[in-house]
Amino acid sequence: MTLHAGHIGLNVTDLDRSLAFYRDVLGFAVLAEGKEDDDRRYAFLGDGGDHPVLTLWQQAQGPYGGDHAGLHHLAFAADSIEQVERYETALKAYGAEFAYEGVVAHREGAASGGIFFHDPDGTRLEISVPSGAEHAPAPHAEAPTCGFF
Repeated sequence: MTLHAGHIGLNVTDLDRSLAFYRDVLGFAVLAEGKEDDDRRYAFLGDGGDHPVLTLWQQAQGPYGGDHAGLHHLAFAADSIEQVERYETALKAYGAEFAYEGVVAHREGAASGGIFFHDPDGTRLEISVPSGAEHAPAPHAEAPTCGFF
């Protein structure tokens, strides 16, 4: 039996604010929206096809908590280090909170790396590439960069 990732579902506090971030800044397409009532709404987001990649559920009462069991971080793969840098520019213009300054390596001496930041509800996000970050610093000497941000 082999499984593969289907879609990721995130609880959010404000669907309109989260849509502005995931659609307008990260470039996901809205496939569908709906609601149970005015306080419980949802959106299915895709990456160009008709298959949902990310679902947003407006039902959270407070921000993401990294000290709770569950989602550690959500990682997206980019095609090139230049694409990662373009996302970094867009995220800075949006006012996103970053864990580290600029592109960082996944670990000391690694070719892989990316940017690490938070969405409007504080969910930890990563956009990375498997190569191109050879000369980027590694924030942690002993642990993977994505582990403790």
